[in-house]
Amino acid sequence: MSRRETKYRICPLCEATCGLQVVVDGRDVVAVRGDDADVFSQGFICPKGVALTQLHQDPDRLRQPLVRRHSALVPVSWDDAFTEVERRLMPIIAQHGADAVAVYLGNPNVHNLSLALYGQAFLRTLRTKNVFSASTVDQMPKQLAAGLMFGTFTSIAVPDIERCDFLLMLGANPFDSNGSLWTVPDFPGRLRALQQRGGRCVVVDPRRSRTAAAADQHVFILPGTDAYLLMGIVHTLFAEHLVNLGRLAEHTDGVAAVEEAAAAFSAAVVAPVCGVAAETVRQLARDLACAPRAAVYGRIGTCTQAFGTTASWLVDVCNVLTGNLDRAGGAMFPLAPAFAINTHGTAAVGRGVRTGRRHSRVRNAPEVAGEFPVACLAEEIETPGDGQVRALITIAGNPVLSTPNGARLARALESLECMVSLDIYLNETTRHADIILPGLSPLEDGHYDVIFPQFGYRNAARYSPPVFAAPGDRPREWQTLLRLTGIVAGQGARADVDALDDFVATTQVQRAVGDPQSPVHGHDHNEIMVALAPRRGPERLLDLALRTGPYGDGFGTRPDGLSLAQLEAHPHGIDLGVLQPRIPEVLRTPSGKIELAPQPLLDDIERLRAGLGAALHNGSLLLVGRRHLRTNNSWMHNLPALAGGRPVCTLHMHPSDAVRLGLADGDVARVAARVGTVEVPVEVTDAIMPGVVSLPHGFGHDQPGTRLSVAAQRPGVNSNLLADELVLDPLSGNAVLNGIPVRVEPRRPQ
Repeated sequence: MSRRETKYRICPLCEATCGLQVVVDGRDVVAVRGDDADVFSQGFICPKGVALTQLHQDPDRLRQPLVRRHSALVPVSWDDAFTEVERRLMPIIAQHGADAVAVYLGNPNVHNLSLALYGQAFLRTLRTKNVFSASTVDQMPKQLAAGLMFGTFTSIAVPDIERCDFLLMLGANPFDSNGSLWTVPDFPGRLRALQQRGGRCVVVDPRRSRTAAAADQHVFILPGTDAYLLMGIVHTLFAEHLVNLGRLAEHTDGVAAVEEAAAAFSAAVVAPVCGVAAETVRQLARDLACAPRAAVYGRIGTCTQAFGTTASWLVDVCNVLTGNLDRAGGAMFPLAPAFAINTHGTAAVGRGVRTGRRHSRVRNAPEVAGEFPVACLAEEIETPGDGQVRALITIAGNPVLSTPNGARLARALESLECMVSLDIYLNETTRHADIILPGLSPLEDGHYDVIFPQFGYRNAARYSPPVFAAPGDRPREWQTLLRLTGIVAGQGARADVDALDDFVATTQVQRAVGDPQSPVHGHDHNEIMVALAPRRGPERLLDLALRTGPYGDGFGTRPDGLSLAQLEAHPHGIDLGVLQPRIPEVLRTPSGKIELAPQPLLDDIERLRAGLGAALHNGSLLLVGRRHLRTNNSWMHNLPALAGGRPVCTLHMHPSDAVRLGLADGDVARVAARVGTVEVPVEVTDAIMPGVVSLPHGFGHDQPGTRLSVAAQRPGVNSNLLADELVLDPLSGNAVLNGIPVRVEPRRPQ
């Protein structure tokens, strides 16, 4: 007898957060489709959403803990696994202190409600300063620039694409990424709508990506030089008297300092550095200033370079100087329904952000947003002395493939005294672990996006209950994290998870009732705890955040406001409307204004000026990455629906470079950098500018000891074997993954 029914689910596999229809029959998935009624994505779906079925059913996905016994990872019970964590980890902490334990947080943490909320509780209890994450390989420059200008690391302005007339994008490819630090499902459709109403889009990129090909204009640029181009635009705005802050004038400090900083960077001066004609630089400035509504958006290509923070800052400098920040059709700040720091506390004033509160032991790299550059992790493990990292906990991450000089990190992991991994796969990183604690299938867990509504193209609230009940013998990730919290708190492997969960929830409630700006200020915290019952875990914390958020019911203060019960009653989500102006309310800077000229960024101008006369590559080719719609870092490559088709792990090269180097389409090239060498098939294409080559990231699935049967059939090469862990953006600590000087030659005969 058929038990077919349709359930609704938010896709957790990329930042687009598309709404899905999941047709099930018992515990079998029959079909996955886009949800036409979803208030945010309106039926859009990409191949990753369809592949959720294969992720759920993947026989390689771990369903039982593994513990290393006599050099082999063997299945054990959950109780035995946590006992082993306590046995191995606690003596290290007792002898060497909490800083002897490092934690690495991978990209999937922000796609998982349990990990996003309870990971912080674990870190606060562990109290190690050695925290690393994927943020310093792709986005920390943008977070730091936003923090310095607007007061919090997540106050990131995104294009209001539905009302925009001119969109300038640098180093971004949302056709394949579905948006990044900009949650925008169906970008292709939204771009077409912009063009059909008479708007224009210009893409600046060393590659003619799918996004660039669909744009009205594509401008090639030498990798790593976006800051020069943007400075040329800023210079032109001042030189041609195009600066017009509009209503932002009274809310902005530092305009004169920016004009002075840009004085040396005329379009004529920056043109030979960035490879963009001076008149093109000037015209981009005029287009921004003269369009009725315009926005500049820079993403991963602008972040993963030596001037990542400066480039990210200049993106919003352009938005401010043209009066396009915080206005309809420009770059705007979403108002997230829960968890956004810029919706709490006193509006229009705050402490701002601080960096360098501590420094890494070996390289003296400053902390940013509570973490050190992940490029420093290997040296912290390898270097003896006080504070040496002797144990590592990885949570949903694969840094061996995703961070610079992965070969060095892999060697370092082998020297650890203890390694614990929370992960659903035995992959290139977790193969080094002593204990692996797997999570559930995404279809067995509830879902709410903690981070991405803060970057949404419009405001909305959506929650997905589990499609399937979790197997009774498997904990959710929040329960796993709380058991780890109990261990590092000294309560042992059998700590009372419910008591720990109550403590986490009570702490959050007490913070809310103690906040003078909260709708529950002054309430009895026990009263709020009773109102949240019988929910537990992340759903209880989510309900609290929604009800005390900007749209919340305030536990009776605003009867029509949001609550988790409301979202459960609206499986397609609740539309909260188009983006609205938020300045000055959104600001959390000490001055209460936009800090257009933060001192750390002004101090970095001298480094930028010094590069004006420097040769960036000395005759080498410059390597950049690239994104594909069917992949998201390394964790999509074991799904047949995404791993099939035409091979994507190839080296893109311009025909003129191929002829010069004696390479033809399909030949295998040897690509060498300071830290390593890879061999990869060549794909000759005029979609990349001369002097530049491109290789996708996330591949390299040829390591022994993994359990990725599909990925192993097409292992590809790890591009991060070429990325130099010693080269960082000095302000943010972000790795430099674009513009890597490489030598390319035909593979030598065996």
